Amino acid sequence: MTTVALLANLTTSEHRGRWELMQQLTPEGIETRLINPTLSRGELIEALQGVEAIIPWLAKVPVDLAAECKDLKLVQLLTAGFDIVDVGGLDALGISVANNGGSNAISVSEHAMSLMLSVYRRLMDSWENTRDGNWRDGIDQLPFRSEINGKTVGIVGFGNIGRQVARRLQGWDVELLYHDVIEMMPGRDTELGATAMPLDDLLMRSDIVTAHVPLNSSTRGMFSTRQFGLMKKTAVFINTCRGPVHDEAALIKALQDGEIAGAGLDVLEQEPTDPENPLLHMRNAVVTPHWAGGTSEGNERALRFAMSNFQRMAEGRKMLSVVLPEAQA
Repeated sequence: MTTVALLANLTTSEHRGRWELMQQLTPEGIETRLINPTLSRGELIEALQGVEAIIPWLAKVPVDLAAECKDLKLVQLLTAGFDIVDVGGLDALGISVANNGGSNAISVSEHAMSLMLSVYRRLMDSWENTRDGNWRDGIDQLPFRSEINGKTVGIVGFGNIGRQVARRLQGWDVELLYHDVIEMMPGRDTELGATAMPLDDLLMRSDIVTAHVPLNSSTRGMFSTRQFGLMKKTAVFINTCRGPVHDEAALIKALQDGEIAGAGLDVLEQEPTDPENPLLHMRNAVVTPHWAGGTSEGNERALRFAMSNFQRMAEGRKMLSVVLPEAQA
């Protein structure tokens, strides 16, 4: 019997639903445990004895804690991002880390599209104006209400999520550009109607720049003063991957100074952010609370993938989506 644990504090109905779904999807030969990460260190170590795989949900698995879990072989994430774990440190203990990039790709790509439309069509402004009883009084004078049709969209990071964004944009009559440090399989980009190019060229040509990269040392702060300066003054920046991928002070200044026209963000450098963060009070920014991937369909795909990996681990087969330590360098 293989024992796996969901490391989570079930404080909401969504969290409880995820645990119930996990139990429903658990195949024969696998036992599931629910462990509260707010337990004391000693209690956590005791609860994790005999556990071979952990799913951390809004929780962390520090290396020093993992070192006390002699049976642990796998930390299975439910997200594409893997910055919450020390991949190299766990690897040195013989513990693999697997991410779950494909499961939330549709959810995040749809949210990225929603942010593009929200910024381009001033949806939040028009909703607030209508809700406050003003109907169109005052909003007809707002600048920057435009169509996506005919624009150039630059996708930075052409992995699972970036390619789903390209799929979502099929039929929108846009020009698609992309930049990725990993070379695509021949024909994969042309299948999606996207053209590869250097990052600087993409930034200068795009009307919308949408970021879909993992957070590591090479992507931290990759969108800063220089990059925003290369973009068109009419351009919109979208970030649904990780907040530290953009330099927030530089982004705020670019929006304030008119270096770029708008931003749609699901992630920020600090989460939760300070209520006084200028981004929350700008007419040309739309911010959501890092929830792009949390759809019911995406949650189910993530748990099904996790269960598949647990079976592979139990049978001694190669696990999928294992993150290599160098990916975090």
